[in-house]
Amino acid sequence: MTYGRFLRCLLFALAIATVCRAASAASPEGERLRARLAGNVLKWGGDAEGGAPFQFYDPASPDHLLGFEVELVDALIEKLRTQLEMPELRAEYVQYEWVSLPQGLQKKDFDIIISGIELTHENVEKFRLTRPYYLFGQQLTVRADEAKIRNLSDAKESRLGTLSDSAADRWLVNVGVKSITAYEGQVEPYMDLAAGRVDAVLLDLPIAQYHAGEDKRFKFVGPLEGWSGYGIGARNEDADLIDALNRAIGELQREGRLEAIYRRWKLWNDEQRALAEVDTVEKLFAWASAKNGGVEVRPESWTFARYFPLLVKAAGVTVGLSIVSMTVAMLIGLLVALCRLYGPTPVRWLALAYVEFFRGTPLLLLLTFLYFGLPSLGISLQAWQAAILGFGLNYAAFEAEIYRSSILSVPRGQWEAAHALGMDNTTTFRRIIFPQAIRTALGPMTNDFVAMFKDTSLVSVISVIELTKQYDLIARSSGKFVEIGLLTALLYLAMSVPLGYLARYLEDKWSAGIK
Repeated sequence: MTYGRFLRCLLFALAIATVCRAASAASPEGERLRARLAGNVLKWGGDAEGGAPFQFYDPASPDHLLGFEVELVDALIEKLRTQLEMPELRAEYVQYEWVSLPQGLQKKDFDIIISGIELTHENVEKFRLTRPYYLFGQQLTVRADEAKIRNLSDAKESRLGTLSDSAADRWLVNVGVKSITAYEGQVEPYMDLAAGRVDAVLLDLPIAQYHAGEDKRFKFVGPLEGWSGYGIGARNEDADLIDALNRAIGELQREGRLEAIYRRWKLWNDEQRALAEVDTVEKLFAWASAKNGGVEVRPESWTFARYFPLLVKAAGVTVGLSIVSMTVAMLIGLLVALCRLYGPTPVRWLALAYVEFFRGTPLLLLLTFLYFGLPSLGISLQAWQAAILGFGLNYAAFEAEIYRSSILSVPRGQWEAAHALGMDNTTTFRRIIFPQAIRTALGPMTNDFVAMFKDTSLVSVISVIELTKQYDLIARSSGKFVEIGLLTALLYLAMSVPLGYLARYLEDKWSAGIK
């Protein structure tokens, strides 16, 4: 072929490409999408809180977002600018809790989700999804000195950690693992693995590679399982946007830009070559089924008979945690109150410092410190131990003030009358003052006990599944927010209302005893 002929062919190809792009932009679908993005902003939702390597804030520059998905968004926006002939189109990041991203999408807080959204049957039912832009398997991680667990089959009787409401979580259930600890973030499972609270962690390969791949405390064991892919989510009515993104992903794959991004983040492997053929969600399901030996994790059928026992079990956790924690709080609170009232001056100041410190410290911060902070000091607590200690210490400050004000409300003449009868201070307090003070304290203490029932929802941050967390997990998986929410509210009422009746009964009975 002569140079002139080659040049004419090249110019002809460029002309055809230009016409195709113009036709695409001028098509009804292109016009609708241009109108849809008239503000020149495409908002994408993600979770940068512990979200490495997907998206996270640069420690050296906290206002700068990093991650392989951040680079992917930049590349996609370039393609969309060309496709739609919108040179000013830009992406705008919206921070959102990962498990709430589907709800944020439906509320129109952003246009698309790009945050390790797994191409699962459940997600297909929730929103529209693009073709996969990354293919991943689940990697099992254990401590470096672990000798018994060599693959997932060896770990079925062990304690395994994973990410809440993730593909890894569902895969563990599917293969029959009995003890699963689900976490809100992807950093915490590896912290608990290092501390010995779980025996292994199963998570997506990108997460495992970033958090444990080069950490000498851990090692990878067994083959990759539970293969799937990540896709971009949009609302069902945004088919035009999904089509444009599919074209953009295909172009990036053919040009080798996806490979370049993944190599920079040490995420490239041979499986990514299949992205050329796996260009629809349906093909992804077929590819994953073949990789997983024909095993498919289908959505759970969340009937009443399925979710009600789980809620009742979680309610039992809430009751048990509240009762034990309140008992600890009442005992510590009484001791602190007595120190404030009757201790020597240094002890009184210490008791006052205790009250002010724990009343002014958020309970969530205290729970996080006890569970995740203490191991760095050589003290490792189980989740339930940290929960009881955290609630006990925090609520003790409030109970101490209730005790103190109730004791001070008893008339001084009661002390004088008891002394006139020959009682010493200890006997007077035990037999005369405290029985009267506890009647006054009963009402405020009951209020605190009811409040503790609701505050137990905070323990989900340290992987304790109580009633509110169980509701959250089931509702997000089933979509039955109203139905299951009403049932959860009834269970809370069933726990708290009898407590109120018991408090009023005791108040009436004890009041009758002093008339």
